[in-house]
Amino acid sequence: MRSERLTVFVVDDDASVRDSIALMLGLAGYRTTAFADAEAFLAAWKEDWVGCVIADVRLPGKSGVELQATLRKRGASLPFVIITAHGDVPTARAAFRSQAVDFLEKPFDNAQLYTAVETAFALEERRIQGHDGRRANVEKLSRLTVREREVLEQAAQGLHAKEIAAALGISPRTVEVHKTRIMEKLGVRNVAELVRFAIAATPPDNDRN
Repeated sequence: MRSERLTVFVVDDDASVRDSIALMLGLAGYRTTAFADAEAFLAAWKEDWVGCVIADVRLPGKSGVELQATLRKRGASLPFVIITAHGDVPTARAAFRSQAVDFLEKPFDNAQLYTAVETAFALEERRIQGHDGRRANVEKLSRLTVREREVLEQAAQGLHAKEIAAALGISPRTVEVHKTRIMEKLGVRNVAELVRFAIAATPPDNDRN
């Protein structure tokens, strides 16, 4: 089910274009918010915003591509759809280097815009689900004792009970007891799932920013 928080942020200095895109998307059921330039968007931007950005290449101040790059530097991963009436290969290449979802040349039709937004939203939903899943895993990990965390870290490296016991200065039997308790607390059924859990609970670099 699509998150109700997903918003299309439209950034274009041409009021008629800005309003037209917002109206077009609004009539199709999308939630929209519009800005006249990159600076206005950046001044309002909040870390918890989710959705995608539709930005014109040519804007007063920062361009749409520069806005995209600025958000990336801030650690934001909002998908971008770059639009322009002056398409050229270097600009398109710059947009895609910053991981733009699409590069649309004006005039574009409704279908092109909807497809680009849907692609962006699909990416954003996967990111949100991954983030929420990692957060849930971290909460589960917080239930472990210090010793259990140590055993989990060793197990995640593929070490067997005897090797973990030697590394931690405890008996293999104690290691097995800890493993059983860890699996119960984390809701996993075997060591393979335990290793996957430990990896999944480690956030990617973007989430640490």
